[in-house]
Amino acid sequence: MTTADDTSRELSLRVNGTTHRLSLDHRTTLLDALREHLGLTGTKKGCDHGQCGACTVLVGGRRVNSCLLLAVMAQGTEITTIEGLASPDGELHPLQAAFVEHDALQCGYCTPGQICSAAGMLGEAAAGWPSAASTSLTGPVTLDAAEIRERMSGNLCRCGAYVNILAAIQDVCRKAP
Repeated sequence: MTTADDTSRELSLRVNGTTHRLSLDHRTTLLDALREHLGLTGTKKGCDHGQCGACTVLVGGRRVNSCLLLAVMAQGTEITTIEGLASPDGELHPLQAAFVEHDALQCGYCTPGQICSAAGMLGEAAAGWPSAASTSLTGPVTLDAAEIRERMSGNLCRCGAYVNILAAIQDVCRKAP
């Protein structure tokens, strides 16, 4: 016989700087916890198989497909969603502003995942993590068009706004210190 205690648990998730206590089924994905239990609907459910990137969020500063991560596995880490990228006073994150400025969206469904993925990508590059497109495994990473395309390849846009997405990310890279 299975009891509720066998299939659910109390947990704390720190999302966008706020700690939330939840009672969740062990099988609840981070995506479903964010959308259905915390009301943070900016993160989108696209394929629910980790293939489209619409659900990308940052966990401990690293980008993850939240549809593939169980919520219980995210305890003890800082989770950042699209809602948490802007500053507390409402000023947009540079990537959010660049996406608006460069019209890097059409329907907008993939945009939260694209922006969170780009934010994670900037952190990876700053840390010197190479990709398949990197010219060196040990040197600094240069975020040229080929490097950005490779690093963003896990985020799909069915509308085909890739040219403007690339332009927005390149703009942020040029303006970064």
